[in-house]
Amino acid sequence: MFRPRADRPSPDGAIATVTENEGQKRTIIVGGGVSGLAAAYELCQQSAPFTLLEARSRLGGLIRTEQAGGFVLDAGPDSLLVQKPGALDLCRDLGLTDRLISTLTPRTAYVLADRLHRLPANSVLGIPTSIAPWLTTGLISPLGKLRMALEPLVSPGGADDESVGAFFRRRLGEEVVERVAEPLLAGIHAGDVERLSLRALFPRLATAEQTMGSLIRAMRHARARTPPAPDGLFRSLPGGIEELVTALREALPAPSIRYNAQVSRIEGRAPFRVILADGEVLEAEALVLATPAYAVADMVRALDPELATLCAGVPYMSTATVLLAYSSSAVRRPKTGSGFVVPRVQRDTRLMAGSWVTSKWPGRAPPGQILVRGFLGGARDPNVLERDDDTLRAETHDTFARLLGIDRQPGLSRVYRWPRAMAQHEVGHLARVNTVERRLAGWPGLFLAGAGFRVSGIPDCITDGRTTAKAVLSWHGEQFTDN
Repeated sequence: MFRPRADRPSPDGAIATVTENEGQKRTIIVGGGVSGLAAAYELCQQSAPFTLLEARSRLGGLIRTEQAGGFVLDAGPDSLLVQKPGALDLCRDLGLTDRLISTLTPRTAYVLADRLHRLPANSVLGIPTSIAPWLTTGLISPLGKLRMALEPLVSPGGADDESVGAFFRRRLGEEVVERVAEPLLAGIHAGDVERLSLRALFPRLATAEQTMGSLIRAMRHARARTPPAPDGLFRSLPGGIEELVTALREALPAPSIRYNAQVSRIEGRAPFRVILADGEVLEAEALVLATPAYAVADMVRALDPELATLCAGVPYMSTATVLLAYSSSAVRRPKTGSGFVVPRVQRDTRLMAGSWVTSKWPGRAPPGQILVRGFLGGARDPNVLERDDDTLRAETHDTFARLLGIDRQPGLSRVYRWPRAMAQHEVGHLARVNTVERRLAGWPGLFLAGAGFRVSGIPDCITDGRTTAKAVLSWHGEQFTDN
């Protein structure tokens, strides 16, 4: 196993080396989020030398868990999607499979539209597999239900990309867009349902329409082939999702990770020169940039202005997560299930979603305590971070107090701010990514990974990071093995 080294520049300006094994080709990974960590893990498994540069003092990117007074507080993502294998495969490789936990009430979710409406269970991404269970919901009006029932008669659209909103409106009607698609699907990405790209984010829906002629028919067929797992679609870990980051960090050689290493710019061709903010210069044959697209733009601007412009054009949204804990005696109307989403048309709350954490996951709070989590910001509230913590806390408390009958202030609260956190894969994003990849072809040895480009969500980011690392190994033209 190699042992990395990152010497400071000598007074005569010599370039720092990043590995003691001079016969092996070197890789620098920029970004210690889950994509960069997954790439590093894959290289490590092949005994390939690398240095991972993280601009901050901690790894994990948007994944962060705080332990406080017996509470497990996930500040960012709190679950891993079972249907996409990247995260669970990595958990298996890291020896975490036996630690995975399931949701307590896997299929109970609500939409807050004047009051809480239980989302009918026979739906996939809010798309019904049959109309009958939707007939009794108060979420959709009688006319809206009639329009939904006509979906199998709607002709498939063309091959061009369209927004998530336009697609659902065409297939299922305006009410489904407002009360189901917008809060569920746009809420996942903190985006605008009228701008988010269907083919970039939900390509299976586009394929389902073309192959089956009907979303309802396609979802029914998919449900028949793959019945829903009895323990739900999501997994977590007892110590929160950051437990995955900790396991990744511990699987990597400690000297290969450098913290507080801000990259200023990249110069040259393979071997590339990586200039840090403090003036230090590193050199490597291959670079993996696993950072937000706007950070990539800053790093490559001197190298390739056109590539920088393309990357800078990927929009991002800011969000905030607020966690509140109450004595169970303060909650007069406790809820079961995972939580709720909020349509944009609901004007009496700033939240775009909320979850009953202690009803969703085991072991998240001490006995006698109830933990809830609210999400604010995104496209519907782009200035969320201009409000102070007290305001965000009060907005979240007011909504949960109304829904749960809470009659006192929280005993514990945390506000986590996420500036420019959520990449927006808007209509035209796939064309942008294709153009980016054509530009990259002119820079052999330069690779991009992460949520700003081909993927979104933890499982896909993990898969993208590992796939990118394999491409790096292939580009190096040699297979590293343990000796």
